[in-house]
Amino acid sequence: MDQVQTFLFFAALLLPLFFLIIKLTKSQFQQHTLLPPGPKPWPIIGNIHQLGKKPHAYLAHLAQLHGPLISVWFGPQLIVMGSSSAAAIEILKTYDRTLSARLVPYALHTKQPELNKLSVVWASECTDEWRNLRTICRTELFTGKAIESQATLRENKVKELMEFLRTKEGNTVKVGEVVFITIVNTLSTLFFSKDFISLEDDGIGGDVKENIRRISEIGSTPNLADYYSILGGLDLQGLNKNLTECVRRLFASWELLIKERRESKRRTTRDFLDVLLSNGFNDEQINYFIFDLFVAGTDTSTSTIEWAVAELIKNQEIMDKVSEELANEIKGNILQESELPRLHYLNACVKETLRLHCPIPIAPHRAMEKCSLMGYTIPKGTPVWMNLWAIGRDPTSWKDPLTFNPRRFLNSDLDFKGNDFEFVPFGSGRRMCPGLSFATKLIPLVIASLIHQFDWSLPIDMCPTKLDMNEKFGITLQKEQPLLLIPKARK
Repeated sequence: MDQVQTFLFFAALLLPLFFLIIKLTKSQFQQHTLLPPGPKPWPIIGNIHQLGKKPHAYLAHLAQLHGPLISVWFGPQLIVMGSSSAAAIEILKTYDRTLSARLVPYALHTKQPELNKLSVVWASECTDEWRNLRTICRTELFTGKAIESQATLRENKVKELMEFLRTKEGNTVKVGEVVFITIVNTLSTLFFSKDFISLEDDGIGGDVKENIRRISEIGSTPNLADYYSILGGLDLQGLNKNLTECVRRLFASWELLIKERRESKRRTTRDFLDVLLSNGFNDEQINYFIFDLFVAGTDTSTSTIEWAVAELIKNQEIMDKVSEELANEIKGNILQESELPRLHYLNACVKETLRLHCPIPIAPHRAMEKCSLMGYTIPKGTPVWMNLWAIGRDPTSWKDPLTFNPRRFLNSDLDFKGNDFEFVPFGSGRRMCPGLSFATKLIPLVIASLIHQFDWSLPIDMCPTKLDMNEKFGITLQKEQPLLLIPKARK
């Protein structure tokens, strides 16, 4: 009897609150009459229940039904989604300044005002501190001169990968794993003049790899606090706690290096840590700046390479053309970065991979002030997202958009540098990926080297044409099933 009375007591308290929330959210859904069209939201939950495990694909489907600019509701939170080149022009070009802000997820450290100014990726607005970080990236890491000077580093890391794969000849290899390690070591050498992970995956390396992957996983997990602000400080899912621990452990990978460098009197080489120290960065600034570059640069490049190799394995005729081009254009066993411009067909394969398997499926923006997009009114503070995955598969821009066809990029001026809005895998405008020039050197170098030096086959009883190409949604769009291949060295 006591339990029944207790239940009735709490029900009496909570029921009015429940109906009040329904009334308020229903009113909120209805008050914006000039918003873009979209599916009808449910009270309290909005459209969350419709998204499923592949929200980028479902949102692309909604764009086909309602138009290139749609409204969806994540609980009481309005999201405006652009899914066409026309929408991209307005969001990433015409209103680039107005829409250059970001809604920072509650799980991220950058939700804290004192840390927000340290982030080059997740800063809520394009402040002077953010511009300074971007300027350092542009002038010290990603200028044409800097990229050219880093060529030997990239070539050496790819060479190490090729040598490791020769020891694995005839054995099954997780392509994404070994490529991931190579990219981490390329970046860690660029930043600290030191490899962080062994290709044999021993020592500290396993911890670094695990933390970077775990951070991406946590960042991709839907967080109720992002949809219901009343839950913001509660961390009911433990995402902020888990992410903070992963970040702390990742910082521990290089904090000793920073300390030793500050105490060092002589340096014969100069890396990015030296640049940051000479610019007066304190340890906290260095930690978060390097953290952003590591997390942003590893999974994106890894997933693109893995998708590209998977598409070549699945499409043997295209693989044969790539191999033939490499045999004709590359005379030595070791491929040099300077030879990449001659590989027109391979570069077309890279572009087609970026179109079909955009590494960042959804680019988040936020309106700093009220504005008009494609004839609709966007309230101040509204998250405005670009579905880059949908743009790359838009049937109004691409013929046979779901077919992997590199020929579409041969004799074409279309590029991914932010000026062709039907093809923006790296974004455009103020929030465009700062590491584009680095990624577009390393990605084709790794792919070309893998194909030039090895013949690849699937494990026994696996048919190439039936290779699993399902996606796993996240901040980075990865293969749901890792690509497993057996290398055989070419003579």
